[in-house]
Amino acid sequence: MKRSEREIKTVRNMIGIYCRGHHGGAVLCEECRALSLYAEQRTRKCHFGEEKPACGQCPIHCYKPQMKVAIGRVMRYAGPKMIYRHPLQALRHLLIAKRPLRAAPPAVKREFKPHEGQSEPRQG
Repeated sequence: MKRSEREIKTVRNMIGIYCRGHHGGAVLCEECRALSLYAEQRTRKCHFGEEKPACGQCPIHCYKPQMKVAIGRVMRYAGPKMIYRHPLQALRHLLIAKRPLRAAPPAVKREFKPHEGQSEPRQG
């Protein structure tokens, strides 16, 4: 299994633990389902690809501020409980979080494509 897929699975499990503890029920509530989907999308679009660091150490902040707060709340609550529910995932997550950072990937330079009726951008 790829590293990004393992991270997605770990985050899903953490959100599941949080949702059961705070919202009850055996299935994710709408709010937690939206957070899970958002986290999965962000992980899949990570600029680092399979060399992705733990999100807390990442120099690129790709989460919206409100989602960053929400996932932080989930991790503070579910992180300690992961040791009992999913010990291997918890251990792997901790090891990734302690791994030294690699250099950020180069910025993607995009070519300017003017829309119909739009002129070239001004230089300077």
